[in-house]
Amino acid sequence: MHPFPLPSPMLPLRACVLLLLLSACASTPPPVVASTPATEETVLAEDVSVRRIAPGLWVHVTKASKDWGKWSGTPANGLIAEDGESSILVDTGWEPRHAEVLLTWARDTLHRPVRAALVTHFHMDRVGGIPALDAQGIPVHGREDTARRASAAGDPVPGQRLSDAQDFGPLSVFFPGAGHAPDNLVVFHPATGVLYGGCFVKDAQAKDLGNLGDADVTAWPASLQRTREHYPDVRVIVPGHELPGGPELLGHTEALLREAPGATSR
Repeated sequence: MHPFPLPSPMLPLRACVLLLLLSACASTPPPVVASTPATEETVLAEDVSVRRIAPGLWVHVTKASKDWGKWSGTPANGLIAEDGESSILVDTGWEPRHAEVLLTWARDTLHRPVRAALVTHFHMDRVGGIPALDAQGIPVHGREDTARRASAAGDPVPGQRLSDAQDFGPLSVFFPGAGHAPDNLVVFHPATGVLYGGCFVKDAQAKDLGNLGDADVTAWPASLQRTREHYPDVRVIVPGHELPGGPELLGHTEALLREAPGATSR
């Protein structure tokens, strides 16, 4: 017997057409839909982009404008972590416009509007976008020391406070001790094993420790070790600038600390 009944001469024309369509659909395999690569970058503006680094986790990159002088064009990383139907922004870009672009993308394209943000230390590549979040009523969290230092510098201040070790939605926040700055936090995404080291961790291509204006190079090595102990399951590390790497970035930062600190290239 034929796997699909052939139309009878007595059937109405519409029924015959329906049977033929069913037969064609049953014998045609479903189309293969290509997925977007996890490493594909989406450019949101000339100086703002996002890249999915793991399921539910995005790295955002903002670049300093020419107004920043020697820092002009310097890329700064941050995170957007999906949290159910919303998301959390980690570090806010160099200026309010950067944050506005990221907030719009999270709301209109990712369809997970930012419900809260946190900043990892008081420098402007972390806190510069805070006014854009304040304008939209989105709470920005930071350590008490971060708020105090940002206020003293006349820079945007996070309005809410973080403890030195706490969960924050899908993230875990930890203060390992001083390093790049006296107040630098690291942020872990347990679901994927991604650690956001911020400026506390240098990228693999870095030849020096960067901006040491507020650094504590004496305390930094012990702070790196506390990070290892607090998050032993790290698989990927996102530094504050340039490309992500593996846990070896902690060792690379330690190696740079053993050398004579000098240049402040970024």
